[in-house]
Parts: sequence; C-alpha cells; structure tokens
Amino acid sequence: MKRLNGMDAMLLYSETPNLHTHTLKVAILDASGYAGEDGAPYGFEAFRRTVARRLHLLDPLRYRLVDIPWHLHHPMWLQDCPVDLDYHLRRVRVPGPGGRRELDRVIGEIASTPLDRSKPLWEFHFAEGMADQRFALIGKVHHTLADGVASANLLARLISLSGDEQDERDDPPAGCEAPSDGQLLREAQLDHFQNIAELPGLVADTVRGLSRLRRRSRQRRAHPDLAKPFNAPPTFLNHVVSPVRTFATASLSLAEVKETAKHLGVTFNDVVLAVAAGGLRELLLRYDGRADRPILATVPVAIDRSAERVTGNEIGGMMVSLPVHIDDARQRVTLTSLATARAKEDNELLGPALQGRMLEYLPPPFAPTLFRLQAKRADHNRLMNVAVSNVPGPRKRGHIGGAPVTEIYSVGVLSAGSAFNMTVWSYVDQVDIAVLSDDATFDDPHEATDAMVSAFGELRRVCGLPIPGVVDSAMAPAPAES
Repeated sequence: MKRLNGMDAMLLYSETPNLHTHTLKVAILDASGYAGEDGAPYGFEAFRRTVARRLHLLDPLRYRLVDIPWHLHHPMWLQDCPVDLDYHLRRVRVPGPGGRRELDRVIGEIASTPLDRSKPLWEFHFAEGMADQRFALIGKVHHTLADGVASANLLARLISLSGDEQDERDDPPAGCEAPSDGQLLREAQLDHFQNIAELPGLVADTVRGLSRLRRRSRQRRAHPDLAKPFNAPPTFLNHVVSPVRTFATASLSLAEVKETAKHLGVTFNDVVLAVAAGGLRELLLRYDGRADRPILATVPVAIDRSAERVTGNEIGGMMVSLPVHIDDARQRVTLTSLATARAKEDNELLGPALQGRMLEYLPPPFAPTLFRLQAKRADHNRLMNVAVSNVPGPRKRGHIGGAPVTEIYSVGVLSAGSAFNMTVWSYVDQVDIAVLSDDATFDDPHEATDAMVSAFGELRRVCGLPIPGVVDSAMAPAPAES
C-alpha cells in the first residue's frame, strides 16, 4: 500500500458531480498497412491482447483506492490488484463519416461520465467505425493516478516505440487483500506523526519563500499590460461548469512551430502560450464583444520529470498573464515571453514543491464538502481564467498491437468557474492540440481549435513565413460548423 500525496488527494477530493477529475489520452491508430499473423484485420482483439500482455508494465492500472475509516487521513492505494479487462476495455462506435468531428463528439461523451471509485480508476475505449482504416484508443485515467509527465511515461509503456515485443507477457496480475481497519488507522497515525514533524520546516520554507517573492516584486517595475495576481477578469469562459463535456482537436507541424519560435527569438512554450493568447482574444471578441484586459492562465509545472515515474502528481502551477487585449501579434509574443519569465522566477522564489507540501495538510473529513459547494456556486475564479498545458511526447513513432500511432491528444480537467482547458502534446513531427470545455460555453468546440490555428497563422505572417500547412499524417481538419 502507499498513501496518496497531498496533490493526489486534492484531485480526488475536488471531484464533484459537475467537475470530473479524470484526464484523457487519445491515440489515433492507422491500420491501413496492418498485416496480422493470421491474416485477420486489425481490431479490438489485437488491442486487447496488447493491453493484457503489457499490463505488468502499467503499475497504476492495478491500483485500487482504499478509504481510511472516518476519513482520518488521505486514502491509500492498494497495489497489484487483479484487473477485469472485460470491464476496463470497452468498444465504442464512431458515427459516419468517421472523421475528426465525429470522433471528438464521442470523446466528449466519454469525458462526461465519472469513473467508478470502487474499481481501478481507468477505462480504455476502443473507437471503431472511423474513416481511412483508422481506430482510436481513448484512455480515461483519474488525475489522482498520474500527472502529465507520469501519464506520458505510462502511455510510452503501452505504446511500443521500437517494434520489439520482448517485454510482453500474459502473466495475470497478482491478487490483493484489503487491509484491516486497524492496520489502516495505524498507518494513518504514523503518517500524521511524520507530517507533524515536518510542519515547522514547511512553515519556515513558506515564510522564506513569501519574503523572497515580496522583495522581488518590489524590485520589478509594474507593467500595465500584465494581469495582476488574484485578479482574473470575468469572461464567457468563466461560469458554473456543466457536467457535460465537449472536446475538439487540431494538429500543427512541429517543424513550423519550432521555426516560428526561432524567428521570434522565444521558446517553444512561449509560442504555445502566445497562440493561446491570440486564439482566446478572437473568442473573447466573438462571445463577449471585447478583449480589453489581460487574463490569467494556470500552467502546470512538473517537479519530477523522471522518465521512470508512471504514477503520482509531482506538479506545481504558474500563473501566467495572457495579453488577449493586445491586437499586434508580435507584441503579444513579447508580453507573453515576459509574463512567462516572471512566472517561472516567482515559482522558483516561492519554491516549486511548496504547494504540494501544503496540500498534505488538507483535512479529509471536510475538503470534499467544501469543494462540492465551490463547484456548485463558483461562476468566477479569481485565480485563473483558463488552463493551458504543454507536454513533450515521444519523438519516435510507436504502435499498438502492430498498428502505428499517428496522433496523440491529451487534456486535463476543468476547474471551478473555468470551462476551458487546452493541452498541447508534441508527438514525432506534430503538435496536437486538444481543447476541453462544457456544453454551456461554445456553440461548437471546434471554434476554439480554429481560433488557435488562426492565431498560429497570424504569428507565421508577422515572421514573414508561409501560412501553416495541413499535417498530412493527421486526420483531416474539422472546422467549426457555421
């Protein structure tokens, strides 16, 4: 057994009927050149065999949640539990014509239902009926199990990157026995003693971090075009979030994004955030009729980037000002780069791990109720307007059961009062964009991905570069319906 850390527990407690805290990983498979050993076409059974043989590599998929009596501490993971693949592996049909739009709608429907906490917290949906002999693996994994880095490593273990299947086995997972209430309470008491012993150090580090941050803030000149902390303005994206999820995707060329960053003299991440700022500006003008103030984006930051870590949440968060009020695309990039640099510095001064350490002391008996009340009432989040993530994925093309993976999309969760999450996942030669929202925000969620592609084209134009091309290896684009 092992205890959920504070960040893991927070992501569990904050799940409510309208705010689900599972993440999505979507892999598109191209079976047009598939040739099975028995001559059978590619399908669900080939996928199922792959998961069964590689399950021993996917440790978190064998975890089951165990609550502590009277909620006297954070829950624990019971490890090496048997897995019912008939329950966790599911088939879903994509309606005709089976393109990007139809798949995105199915993914939104899958994202709209919570996971069953009495079972290991994941589901894999195998999507059939797609055009051009494509299939999709839609992974729904609770955020409590894994953050972005851990999820990327977990996906890499499922996807064969070399074509070598020597690590595959058919061994069934070992059985697991639930501990007694007395054992759970003893473990909780020992962990509480450890937390009490660590509390003075946490208080001292918090005081030092806040002092460093205060001194640096006084040294900086105030910038009128950067949003102030805890002052996210109200927008159409910020309201009480609906339980129904909508999903949209688009692909860009990785080479073109890198080329644009080089021309502008900024980082890859700066370009991602500048694209988000430009796309959100277009959407704010369309829905709110104005974009006259910078908004705040929360950007997850990995604390542990180990390639071997496949579970847990070792993350912090930066609050980055997005200059949606600036019309000039080049100036937006400059301001985004400045805002990102300041946010990174603030994160280091405060202490990247400080937030997670504080969450260790979140009170289990009361936290779920408080989060539920917030989710039902929050129509405005002062901390942030949107969430934007940038995750580097595999540079080698992988396959699942012999079918090449052509695209990978990933997205996180929606927060109270914020109905917009965009995750950018780079894979081989692509930058795959996924937007998660709810059914009360956009007329068509592909308006959001259209706006991001348009914003990237605007950056290319100010650099004197050709407009973005269509990514041949990806599904055909799905522009918003007029």
